[in-house]
Amino acid sequence: MHQQSLPGSSEALTYGILSIALTLFCCGPFGAIFSFLGLSSAKKAHRIYAESTGEYTGYENSKTGKILSYIGLAIAAIYLLFFLLYFGVIIAFIVAVAADGNF
Repeated sequence: MHQQSLPGSSEALTYGILSIALTLFCCGPFGAIFSFLGLSSAKKAHRIYAESTGEYTGYENSKTGKILSYIGLAIAAIYLLFFLLYFGVIIAFIVAVAADGNF
């Protein structure tokens, strides 16, 4: 019996890797988008694998892609938190100076 590659597993792995790489080296929102795409592909692959009778290989790729997508999403969320805190502090200083009348 010839086993086929699990549909969606390689996409989940690719999207998981891209989510981390784009979040760290480019910008957070693109990483978050690829995280959601990776999670969606992994869910589809898990569903297909659960419905099959062992005719697919590559289930490990979908599990790894899911984990990497969660990591990429967490990193994107941390970047968003730092971004909001950074600009929140700047806006707080501007408002404080403007309210003090020394602007």
